[in-house]
Amino acid sequence: AVPTDTVYGVACLAQDSAAVRRIYSLKGRNGAKPLAICLGDVERLYRYCRVNVPDELLRDLLPGPVTLVLERSEELNKDLNPFTSLVGVRVPDHPFLRAVARACPGPLALTSANVSAQGSTLTVQEFQDLWPHLSLVIDGGPIGDIQSPECRLGSTVVDLSVSGKFSIIRPGCALTPTVEILKKKYGLVPESS
Repeated sequence: AVPTDTVYGVACLAQDSAAVRRIYSLKGRNGAKPLAICLGDVERLYRYCRVNVPDELLRDLLPGPVTLVLERSEELNKDLNPFTSLVGVRVPDHPFLRAVARACPGPLALTSANVSAQGSTLTVQEFQDLWPHLSLVIDGGPIGDIQSPECRLGSTVVDLSVSGKFSIIRPGCALTPTVEILKKKYGLVPESS
């Protein structure tokens, strides 16, 4: 379990199929609900995704509280999100987690530190029931304002897999600035239009 720039997360090596299966089991969800990958740097994204947006757009949103959904490349473990050709990518604005991701040989699989359908966690005490199932819990202190419901929203998840368009999968904590960048600076249109 690791702190991120939004909520506490659970991470493992994305290329390790057994570790990925353990995360699905820990979360109490099937493989149809995808896990994101976490990278330490934007440049590494090109190895695991097919990018159809300008590099500058990636750097305007990452690192930060945004998950970009893109077409996955052949490099990514087939057992990670086996039911979709897409993958969510996070480059959190959190020095510790970025350092961990840089130290790993491949991407991390990353999801929130909670059981599916339960609220996101902002302190390690809030997911104590998961501790016995985790190899390591890194306590980075409280994340954000634990009294604020907005802090529990997690990252804004935006699908950029269709050229020239975007769709919001989860509004998350950075919706307004993300949509503003996509529409005003890059002229992307919401997929529904």
